[in-house]
Amino acid sequence: MLGSALRFDLPRAAPHRDFMNIVFDAFAKAFGQLTDKAVLRVLVKSVLVTLVVFAIGGGLVWWLVDSTLQVWLIPFLPENYQAPTAAFLAAFLWLVSFWLLFRVIALAVLQFFADEIVAAVEAKHYSAAALQARPLPFRHDLANSVRGFGRALGVNLLAMPFALVLLVTGIGPAILFLTINAWLLGRELTDMTWLRHCGEDMAGNPVPRAQRIMLGGVIAAIMVVPFAALLAPILGAAAGTHLAHAAMSDKGLLNDPKHEEGHA
Repeated sequence: MLGSALRFDLPRAAPHRDFMNIVFDAFAKAFGQLTDKAVLRVLVKSVLVTLVVFAIGGGLVWWLVDSTLQVWLIPFLPENYQAPTAAFLAAFLWLVSFWLLFRVIALAVLQFFADEIVAAVEAKHYSAAALQARPLPFRHDLANSVRGFGRALGVNLLAMPFALVLLVTGIGPAILFLTINAWLLGRELTDMTWLRHCGEDMAGNPVPRAQRIMLGGVIAAIMVVPFAALLAPILGAAAGTHLAHAAMSDKGLLNDPKHEEGHA
């Protein structure tokens, strides 16, 4: 009887899939699609907008620092040190801001164009599922972008006091910000696809947490590398699309009538 029960149950058991292999496969497919015209269009748009935002931000930081120094520091410095000190501090604070906020702004900009990346990946790899997708209206793209920016900025600012305490460890702040942004990025990059298929279940992202954190960790690490950082959000969005589809397929969500109603 026991053997009969086992023979009956085994075919129903879901196959075990190594989450590491799924993540590696997602990145391999994402790299393979970086030369697609649709992906390249989003890459050019997102990079240009990101650089414009930082150029404006850099000018604003420079003005704020210079104005503050003119009141609180410059009058107390020897005349020969005033201009070099103001220039050095403004440049230093702009670089710190760039390092801390680049991933936040780049991701917010990408979320504005996210639907195009997800649609390109789905058209190539998941054509049947793409027919079920619900393209997000402009207002949703904008809301997701603003919400993601606010969440990432808020969490990073909350982490700043802890990072200052961890300065004595040398590597502590880097580990802290990498961990925080791995969590943030992993969720945002897989939500981009999930929101096109979720119906009303916006909080039910099916991608396992371990996969999301691994995805986010890799992208956060790439974002600290000069020039490669500009490519990281696009790569992450494409890989996140593959992870979302793997999870939805494993859980049978794409064929669930409850979810299909949301795309009607």
